[in-house]
Amino acid sequence: MSTETTASVSTHILDTSVGRPAEGVAVSLAARTGRDANWQALGGSATDADGRCKDLPALPEGTTHVRLDFAVEAYFLKFEKKQADAQQDAPANRDSGSVGAFFPEVAITFAVVPGEHFHVPLLLNPFGYSVYRGS
Repeated sequence: MSTETTASVSTHILDTSVGRPAEGVAVSLAARTGRDANWQALGGSATDADGRCKDLPALPEGTTHVRLDFAVEAYFLKFEKKQADAQQDAPANRDSGSVGAFFPEVAITFAVVPGEHFHVPLLLNPFGYSVYRGS
């Protein structure tokens, strides 16, 4: 991958409800080469114990937009089960009749320019999320 003609992307997830990295979240990467171009699925990965995806696919030359899709529902369902096993009396999702996460998936789309690295962290909890361009 030439850094002069392509951009690169990385991400990590912090579960702000527990103040820890979110491990085991599936992340898919797609790219397009212009506002009106079709999305090209590039593959994906899953977050490690530090909440990071260290092996996302490289972006094709000419990429102008990137989409990261985070499948967070399975993570929260697994986390709920761990919590329920540890605290049998504690409600999994306070004040909610839902199971899992209010947002079962998070899709983040952003513009890129050749030669730059884009680190896009996801701050996550069962009822909301925030993203930003990191370093």
